[in-house]
Amino acid sequence: MTTSPSPAADLRLVLASASSARSRLLSEAGIPHSTLVSGVDEQEVTESLGALSVPDLTVALAQAKARRVAGYLDQSDPRRTYVIGCDSLLEIDGEAFGRPADLPDAARRWQRLRGRTGILHTGHAVIDLRADVWVHGAASTTVRFGNPDDDEVLAYLASGEPLDVAGAFTLNGLSAPFIDGVDGDPSNVIGLSIPLLRRLLRELGVRWTDLWTRAAP
Repeated sequence: MTTSPSPAADLRLVLASASSARSRLLSEAGIPHSTLVSGVDEQEVTESLGALSVPDLTVALAQAKARRVAGYLDQSDPRRTYVIGCDSLLEIDGEAFGRPADLPDAARRWQRLRGRTGILHTGHAVIDLRADVWVHGAASTTVRFGNPDDDEVLAYLASGEPLDVAGAFTLNGLSAPFIDGVDGDPSNVIGLSIPLLRRLLRELGVRWTDLWTRAAP
């Protein structure tokens, strides 16, 4: 478990994610937190769920991750603990895409993405560990892709970055110049919608601005 530095307090946020981009979003927003990887098999969960819309699928995956990490935590800890799960999928023509399986898969993705528009969905699930109360929701952002030439796509594939991100692209990395624009929340495209998370925590009685001075382990 990695920890962002902050003073001690009676509240902790645990991000159930291996994504450094998600953790960075929280840190840049002034939100102390720790991270713990869920180890959830996304493919296994997806196959067990049956037919769902892409936004609903991201929420179900986010819930699975938060639930798994909640089970790892010490239930007797007196602090108010909130576990945050997230999952992102890119929707193109009604089809959902997560991280590509390999470089050939990533190459096929970019052949399909160039000059197109897709929707990046991120599901969010937050559990109040003490009260055993859940809130959840999905944020959706339209992404307008540019039309990089073949050499640019090959260079991007060679970087290895597309293998680590949903949809084989990221707004805050090497593929940023190949994205003409987004309609909606940009932080959602990076993997965690800061506005949606604020609203979800508020439903649990947590005021976002209070988190600026509170702590996580």
